[in-house]
Amino acid sequence: MKSHKLFISISALLGLLAVVIGALSAHAIDKGLTTEALERIHTAQDYQFYHVAALFGVGILGSLHRNQSSILLKLAGLFFLLGILLFSGSLYAYAITDNALYGTATPFGGMSFILGWFFLMLFGLTK
Repeated sequence: MKSHKLFISISALLGLLAVVIGALSAHAIDKGLTTEALERIHTAQDYQFYHVAALFGVGILGSLHRNQSSILLKLAGLFFLLGILLFSGSLYAYAITDNALYGTATPFGGMSFILGWFFLMLFGLTK
């Protein structure tokens, strides 16, 4: 499968999961989650949505420029995906388990987001 199609498909799946997580967290007060845990979930969900849109955009750009496939665009997509998994994933795990050890992965996810935006910027400057 071409990377642009994969990025579009993965972004759709991660968008779907963000909506499901949002729906579940709306009922989480009944399940005994603390205010801090709900804040972590909402932060994770917000960043997941932002970067799902960015990953989708990378997929669209890849589709439009498929004859000029760029390693910069692929790197942007991979770092956005890694950022979602590390940043949002670690915050979800921390919120659910209340184990702060999961929070140690969060900054690496944030750095992945930054690198994703950096490579997307470089792609834009080279096209």
